[in-house]
Amino acid sequence: MSLPADRMELREEEIRAHYAAAAAMLEGIDHTPRIAKAKVAAEAVERSPGVSTGRRFRSTTPGLVTRSTARPEGVHLIARIEASDGDDPIVSPLQATVLHTLRRALAISLAVAEAYGGQTGLTAMKKQNLEAALGADRAEAFAELLAAEALVALSVFANATSFLLAPHAGEVSVEVGRVEEVLTDNAMLALHGALWELDQNIALMADDEARLVATVMAFAEQLMEQVALRAQTAPRLSPFTGVNYHVAADDLAISGFTPSRKARGTRLTMSFKKPHEVVGNHIAKYQAMKLAKMLMAYDFDRKLNPFAELGGFIFTFMGDGKPGTGKTTLIRMMAGLINGYCEVAGYPFRYQNLSTESIDSYQGKSAQNAKAFINTVLDPNVIGFGTIDDIDQLAGKRGDRQSSAGQLEITAVLMESFSGANTVVRGNCTFGMFSNYPENVDDALRQRAGARFLVDGPQTREDYIDILHLLMGKNHAIPLGDHELYAAQEIKRAVAASFARHARPREEGLERVFERVAKDIGKLNTIAKLGTYLKAIQEADERFTGRAIKNITDAIKVRAMDFELPDEWMEEPEVFLFQPYDVKKAMIEELRQPITVDMVIQEINRYADSEFRYADTSDEAAIERMARDFRLTAEAKRRYLAGKVG
Repeated sequence: MSLPADRMELREEEIRAHYAAAAAMLEGIDHTPRIAKAKVAAEAVERSPGVSTGRRFRSTTPGLVTRSTARPEGVHLIARIEASDGDDPIVSPLQATVLHTLRRALAISLAVAEAYGGQTGLTAMKKQNLEAALGADRAEAFAELLAAEALVALSVFANATSFLLAPHAGEVSVEVGRVEEVLTDNAMLALHGALWELDQNIALMADDEARLVATVMAFAEQLMEQVALRAQTAPRLSPFTGVNYHVAADDLAISGFTPSRKARGTRLTMSFKKPHEVVGNHIAKYQAMKLAKMLMAYDFDRKLNPFAELGGFIFTFMGDGKPGTGKTTLIRMMAGLINGYCEVAGYPFRYQNLSTESIDSYQGKSAQNAKAFINTVLDPNVIGFGTIDDIDQLAGKRGDRQSSAGQLEITAVLMESFSGANTVVRGNCTFGMFSNYPENVDDALRQRAGARFLVDGPQTREDYIDILHLLMGKNHAIPLGDHELYAAQEIKRAVAASFARHARPREEGLERVFERVAKDIGKLNTIAKLGTYLKAIQEADERFTGRAIKNITDAIKVRAMDFELPDEWMEEPEVFLFQPYDVKKAMIEELRQPITVDMVIQEINRYADSEFRYADTSDEAAIERMARDFRLTAEAKRRYLAGKVG
């Protein structure tokens, strides 16, 4: 594949030119900690007789008393890593891998920092500064460029370390805490500070090989996070964030401060379901099948999906229904479809489910688990599918005293990730939230679900015959009778009927609003009349906000894309999947349909029906709880008075 215009190849000779400097840093550096405090006491250095080893000199000069007087201590990472496996004097293959990884990551970091210096003129300014020829009017720009270069070097070092060590990670996890020694004076000092703190963590936590790798990777992840936070407000970083670097030998893509991850898929062992095995749930099944094919239109070179650009891509959706209506079956069907398509195309597929095991009593750990789940699925180098089954148990409802701190942490992460200021929808992944009790999900989080899949299970006589035949299996000789097996599951006919049912609202509260508006202004056939209907819904339910309108318009755009990509496009990748981005976009545009008034009314009613259903169920549940409390209070009072009289 040819590299896009914004991709810059980092040549191998440019990287290897920094190997000597990187090795020297690992061999030994002196660093005086400025921000962090030592976690491990430095070994006492043997001195000549008569030289005091007492307390350090404390300056009495005004202004200098606040400066650190810590002595620069030697950081010898090679010796530290070689000693991480007890008394074995021979370096192990895994220890050697960690050392080679750190050297490679440092060399890549220095090469990118050098490229940044050349792009911005920083290299020339450094030379002028050494010659005392840098004017005072450029001092501020010089300082800002040095700070930016330091952030670039730290980010690339941490990113490359995490990426290159990922294949060697085991099941052991380590908590290194927040990285503190993040210095921005210049690139070299920044890297020295990072290596000093990494050395401290290894000395404290890496007492065997498995924990060595886990410690280095955890440190790299924390360093990336801290640097990315600093970069949000730092100036002069656009020359770095505007270019995507690529290291061919490692297949490493560096896209600004976004973590790079190995494009590895997960090997799924779940029991996949075929579409005809999902009985009923016609709209949900149809949308899931379309979404599975939409994901496959993602372009790995452009890192964008034409559907995300044209509109109609479902980034988040919520599937709700009563217990036993087929939510898990729907997940298995969709995961099976995507997995099959990816196998044909040779794309890495990653499926993740956020389970109740992610809730942790340790403060902040639940948020870390949720963020790791999000980042794993968002990886732009894979096709991703993330599910959150029983989200009402996982994500807490704000203001609900029964929600734990861990559940509220997960709610905050999901809200920020699904529709936050930094959310970028590339179109390579989708997230599905499923619940039997969606009314127990926080309102703001629920509204971040761009599409609603009503999972209502079998509905008709034909549905029940189909599901009985399916679940009975083959170990019987009972005749089928007068029935055309699975004919009712013929998707297009069933979906057309399901959409048509939403020409009018189905929830009683919404139906009253619809009838009143239709009586006042007549048939809803203009933008103005449709807007009037939306305002009337908002007056009936204050939770029907601008986000609800966005979700409705997104669903309308999905309807405009109301076509299935032809099966041959999935079965023969050369026809569509392997085409250039612009060709794929043009092929999709040819299939797009115009938006009609009927589509708009149906999608307004579908979305509003779900919100009214959630509100009614939630209110009824709250009333029932209060009524139960009153009954218990009355009974307790009666018994108390009866006992007092007796």
